[in-house]
Amino acid sequence: MTNEKQPTPSRMNSTQAWVTYLSKVELPVLANTLRRINELTDSQNSTVNELANVILNDAQLTSQVLRLSNTVFYNQTRTQVSTVSRAITLIGFDAVKSMAISSLIVDTLLKRNDRPHLLRCLARAIHAAVQARCLMPKRNETALEEVFIGALLMNIGELAFWSCETDQASELEERLRLEEPPVDAQKAVLHSTFTEITRGLVDAWSLGPFIKDVVSPGQANSMASSLVRNSVDMARLSEQGWSGPDMDKVLERLGKDIGESPAVVRDQLKVNASEATRVAVSLGIPQVTAMMPGAEGKPGDTGAKAPDMDPELQLEILRDLSQCLAEKPDINEVCQLVIEGIHRAIGMQRVALLMGDRTGNELVPRKLGGRGTEEWRQHFVIRKDGTGPLGALLPHAHCSIYEPKPNSEGVPYDRWLGKVPALIGPIKANGRLIGLFYADNAAGAYTPSKEQLSAFGHFIQNAQLCLTLLSTH
Repeated sequence: MTNEKQPTPSRMNSTQAWVTYLSKVELPVLANTLRRINELTDSQNSTVNELANVILNDAQLTSQVLRLSNTVFYNQTRTQVSTVSRAITLIGFDAVKSMAISSLIVDTLLKRNDRPHLLRCLARAIHAAVQARCLMPKRNETALEEVFIGALLMNIGELAFWSCETDQASELEERLRLEEPPVDAQKAVLHSTFTEITRGLVDAWSLGPFIKDVVSPGQANSMASSLVRNSVDMARLSEQGWSGPDMDKVLERLGKDIGESPAVVRDQLKVNASEATRVAVSLGIPQVTAMMPGAEGKPGDTGAKAPDMDPELQLEILRDLSQCLAEKPDINEVCQLVIEGIHRAIGMQRVALLMGDRTGNELVPRKLGGRGTEEWRQHFVIRKDGTGPLGALLPHAHCSIYEPKPNSEGVPYDRWLGKVPALIGPIKANGRLIGLFYADNAAGAYTPSKEQLSAFGHFIQNAQLCLTLLSTH
């Protein structure tokens, strides 16, 4: 491509065409930011400031890094961190660099798409990254973060591909649905493979010598590189359970990497899997935890279930709400806290508060939370008479779990609204419905749990209480 303003080719027919398209057309900002972060090494104090500046340039990235900095996975001292520079000092340059890269990957790709294939790839990547970091014999911080990022980016070609809405993505999705062997399907549709595209992106995005070794053909050049490859294989196989001939072979290879018996490795993997689900929630994608193996790891048990909630955060937000109500209630502040509680503490990916419009005939968005809700602001409408494609979302007398009918109509601007299970709670004034809270998990293939419904109800009660207090003043 000599000029970036040239029209996008309708089909890519080589590895190089895909690398150029993903780097220059679809993901140039991600490519440049990853390149900048990877060029920074903790060799002198100025790079600490440079890393802090790269992170601070992006408000979403800043808040994600600070949230991760206060998780036990990264911060075992539990010392509260409230600035990026403090995080680098307390937790370490490499750990903050690792958080920034993982947050960037997740945020950039999911803003673009929420295909089930992308979510599954992200679930595998996060699971493999956590496993590699936890299994790595404790050497130094740089080595721990190197294997984490190595496993996270080992399939960056596949992640980048599924984040784009192309005709070839839809074609490949269809072939995989018909259970065509994955590599054959990739060659037929892409004229390349995900492995080849990944190698091209690792070079084009300057992701560094370690990741280059991880994705290169042939023998791994180091124990760390071998550990990453085997962790990625293990994450894929674990979706079918912790046993079986292929898993046994991977366990043996992992055992050789870290000097442990396969039985010890298997036990460790089950413990680490729970840690991986917590990291996914901290990264703001609770919906992928349903695609990860549970810590109990019953063979073949891949039934989707709601992720664990964060009871401590739930209590913290409920305390904030009580304080708000005890002082001078502000409906905007209360509703914002309720949305944050539903999103972060209960683990629902997308949340909306809808209130009556000027005509009084429709409910429209007032506040939104979570990824994938940008289109809602303009389009999400529920008619109060219950007609239209989303009429079934009107709540009953109390908070409830919406279960879609098999042939639910859905809407053109969002592939999940009305077609996936959701939590719904009414807001009333003088017995009349004036609004509702809605929360779903988009592509997460599970129905919210009774515990989630109960916690959801507690948050809605606070919003209702605030309205009642205001109406009596």
